[in-house]
Amino acid sequence: MLAALGALAAFGSLVEDAGSSWGALFLTDYLSAGAATAGLAFVALQVAMTIGRLLGDRAVDRFGQRTVTRAGGALAAAGMGFALTWPSVGSALAGFALAGLGTATLVPAAMHTADELPGLPHGAGLTIVSWLLRVGFLLSPPLVGLVADLTSLRVGLLSVVVAGVGTLALGRVLLNRA
Repeated sequence: MLAALGALAAFGSLVEDAGSSWGALFLTDYLSAGAATAGLAFVALQVAMTIGRLLGDRAVDRFGQRTVTRAGGALAAAGMGFALTWPSVGSALAGFALAGLGTATLVPAAMHTADELPGLPHGAGLTIVSWLLRVGFLLSPPLVGLVADLTSLRVGLLSVVVAGVGTLALGRVLLNRA
């Protein structure tokens, strides 16, 4: 259970890092966007994630963590998948925004569920998932970079789609109290 929650948190960190580390490069190198426009990939992801976190509690209260997280994973995968399939500046910005919106509640949900796991000392589950989240933050940039070096950044950014699909699949381990 902790491994699944840690993977969910790592998926969230991978999506967030994709916008901050790779979004501008994707827009400049593949879509010939100027520097000011390329920086909007990070802005789009962060603004959408902020909106998702501000509205996420209401959605989680109404539908439950599991439902919101799984729907968000599907949204992130579909948005970034669309952007990579039909690349343009507009689709890329929309893809990063949808990825941010889709994973906005992911890390808080994984941490909340980890903190409430039965049979563990208070705070132990949260600590373990927090450490696994940090591992995700450390490994995701070189992973995307390695894939990009071997193939292309467009293929490397498929990791966001994989993270979305993984969130959809692993989201079933989350609590779903409405």
